[in-house]
Amino acid sequence: MIQIEIYEHFAAWLDNLLENNEMPKNTAAFNFNLYDENAEGLVYAMQLIASDRFAPDDESGEWACYNAWSSEEDLFMLDFSDEEDQSFEYIQKVFTEFVNEYLENGKYKDILLDSQGIGIGHVDGDIDLIYKAEKE
Repeated sequence: MIQIEIYEHFAAWLDNLLENNEMPKNTAAFNFNLYDENAEGLVYAMQLIASDRFAPDDESGEWACYNAWSSEEDLFMLDFSDEEDQSFEYIQKVFTEFVNEYLENGKYKDILLDSQGIGIGHVDGDIDLIYKAEKE
């Protein structure tokens, strides 16, 4: 179940990025990079990147390493220290729920959905593809 108050902060962060930054014309896909931000690994951050490449069959997500644009240090952060489940799988699930909700109802969802694909995953790990356009 999505936590509405936290989602609203996420949506405001993403709205600000998409409203105030023109995405490069050669953007093929977007990826939400996840980072662990402290030694205990309980604070996680999300960064948005636009990639000029997309390979939906590449499970390693190598395509997301080719940044055409990045939110850089403008990150969305969440503290999971009070959560019963602190596994990375759970943490990625929470962030994925926020992204999926935005893709359904977000103010600037069309900017993201106009790409060939959208992924999410740990910056040093594999990427889960959460959207793939039907067009090529």
